[in-house]
Parts: sequence; structure tokens; C-alpha cells
Amino acid sequence: MDLDQALHLERRDGGYRVHYAIADVAAFVAPGDALDAEAHRRGETLYGADSRIPLHPPVLSEGAASLLPGQLRPALLWTIDLDAGGEIAAIDVRRARVQSRARLDYASVQRQIDAGTADPLWSLLRELGELRQRREQARGGISLALPEQEISVAGGQWQLDYRVSQPVEDWNAQISLLTGMAAAQLMVQGRIGLLRTLPPPEPQAVARLKLTAQVLGIAWPAAQSYPDFIRSLDPAKDTHVAMLTACTTVLRGAGYVAFDGELPAQPVQSALAAEYAHATAPLRRLVDRYVGEVCLALCAKQPVPDWVRAGLPALPELMAEADRRAHQYERQVIDLVEAVLLAPRVGETFQGAIVEANGAEHDRGNGNAVAAHAGVVMLRDPAIEARVTSAAPLPLGRDVRVRLAMADPVKRVVRFELVD
Repeated sequence: MDLDQALHLERRDGGYRVHYAIADVAAFVAPGDALDAEAHRRGETLYGADSRIPLHPPVLSEGAASLLPGQLRPALLWTIDLDAGGEIAAIDVRRARVQSRARLDYASVQRQIDAGTADPLWSLLRELGELRQRREQARGGISLALPEQEISVAGGQWQLDYRVSQPVEDWNAQISLLTGMAAAQLMVQGRIGLLRTLPPPEPQAVARLKLTAQVLGIAWPAAQSYPDFIRSLDPAKDTHVAMLTACTTVLRGAGYVAFDGELPAQPVQSALAAEYAHATAPLRRLVDRYVGEVCLALCAKQPVPDWVRAGLPALPELMAEADRRAHQYERQVIDLVEAVLLAPRVGETFQGAIVEANGAEHDRGNGNAVAAHAGVVMLRDPAIEARVTSAAPLPLGRDVRVRLAMADPVKRVVRFELVD
């Protein structure tokens, strides 16, 4: 198991102290060696149905470098002090040797919390996580609560389900986000580093979303901001799922920006409404190793290592390609599983909801229209999102019946036709 992080929380001086240990990949991978070159070629770990193509060899990512319970491991130890309002008061990161006590999963911890039998640490995580969530809302940050397709393997059979994050998962995510913001703060102050950015939505894009809300019959008061509107949506409602899907269009365009001396013109990750960096997953993502090394040097008031400074300019393009490859790989895996599961059921009728409605669908070869209207239907059972075509306009956000017209595992293509 590639365990990048280990967490400890405590109350301190009316606020909080967060200890966050991050795997020290640089303790095992030397600049310019064969492992380093391959990590730069891969960029990040690729995840399949029941396997992965790791960024680093498993002997490192699942062994010597992983923060496994009961094992003494090299780590970058972040110490972040927060005031009573949850704002950062002090930041430090240094090399250390740590030993984690346990490897836990979100579902079991959530059950313990719900039953009132959890370790006091989790009560503190809840308190701090919810505090940071409120701070995020106050800044104008947003989070899309869309159900996520998840592949599982049981008895040698693939299954697809919709997964909604557990509350404890969201609280823990706030700690990773906090650390990424702390890293960004250090690098901006030091005027060197690499930020994860997302431009703010264009006014025209928000205006289009308001038209979509009107079509779906969802009230969007004139005084309500875009982030507040997003938080008001309920993913249990079909029309709201369609609205959330439409909102993903204004969250596209995330990337990385490197800087050394002059600060970026646009340094903000707009979904977080803050400056932010990827810093907490170096076993799975190359850029986090660089960010960690920059922050170590800045905290120690030492020069940033030459290999880090020299490598920064190429990272945005390298990571953009790695992200594109990872998204394509994961999408193709899901497409394959969908096609395999549905192949025996061509011709059957299913219940679902239209979450995207577009114009005509064209043949990629000759450009001719093959359907007057096309979009995406989300089925409840099985948990599948796929193309749907119709001679009539598709009713966005509405319950519909669709017939499975194609499920081709070789081409990884699934297509439905609207029945009514």
C-alpha cells in the first residue's frame, strides 16, 4: 500500500497543531538516476480496476518509502499551527524519521465515529475539518458533490457503483488542502516554487449556468453567489445532478505554474479561493517531491537545491501530459468495464436521468450527423454514465427510459437510445 501520509492532531494555545508526515521520496531517489528519469517519464500513478501502474517501483512505493504502521520511515514532517478560527499561524517542515501507529480506512473510522467508539483523534479531526470547511466557504471556495463511479472486484467479477465520500474523508481532505496551502504560502513568500492553479470562471460561463438552472427549474436568486448556489444543490435529486454536471465546465483548465523570482500573474486555485500546491502525495505524483524540497529549503533558510531549481520550468508541461494520460487511462478503464457488464444486455430497457443534453452527434470519420440529439444518461443500476441519442430533444435533468443499443468491449463503447 502506497501510504504517503501520517497524521497527528493536538490542541495548542487556544488553537490547533497539525503534524502531517509525508513520505520522503528523495531519500530513495537521487536526482538524475534511472528511477528519477522513469518517474519524470510517468509523472503520476495510473489506477485501473484492480491494479495500478505506479510512479515508483512497488518495492519503494509499497515498501521502503511507504509510511507503513510500525515501521520507522524517513519523512517530511509538516507542523502547522492554527489559531482558534482555523487560520494558519505558523508553518514548519523538516526531515524526520516517523513511525505510524495504524493504517485505517474511511469506512471503518466513520462507523466508529457514528457509534461513538472512535479514538479522540477523530473527534478533533472532525472539529478541525468542519472549521476548515467553514473557512473555505467564507473564502468563496466550492466543491462539487457529484457521485463518483467506482470499480470493485468481487469473486472475480467487476462491479460498478456510485460512491459518495464519507464525512471523515472530507475532513481528512481538509488537512491535505491545508498543507498544500501552507506549501503555497511558503513558496510565494520565498518567490520560488510550483503552484496548482485554476482560473476563475468567466462571467459568460456563469451566465450560461444560470440559463441551465432556469431550464432545470432550479431557483438561483440574483443575490446568491455561484459558490453558494453550488453548495445548495442536492446530488440525490436528478435535476441537481444535471446541474452539478453542467457546473464541471467552469472547473476545467486546472494546471501548474512554476516561478523563480517573479510571481505568477494568476496564482490562485479558484475552486479553493486560495493559493495552493500539490505537496502531500509524492509516492503517486512527481510534482509533490519538488514542492517538498522547495519548502524544506525555505524553512531551513537554505538555497533551493540546484536540481530542483533547474527542474521547475519543465514541470507544468510534464505534469499536464501526465494528468491527460491518467484521465484518459482511467476513463478507458471505466468504459471497458461498462461495456463488459452491459454486453449481454443489448436491447434491454433501463431507467436513468439525462445529465447532459447536447446538439447533433456526428460521425468522426465523415462528419455526417448520426443522431439529431445526443447527451449523457446516468443509470442508477448498474452505475453507468453513457452516451444517449434521440430523434427528439433530450429532457435535461428528467427521468427517462433508454434502450441499450450498443455495448462493444473491443471498442469500449456503450450507447443508449431514448425510449420516452
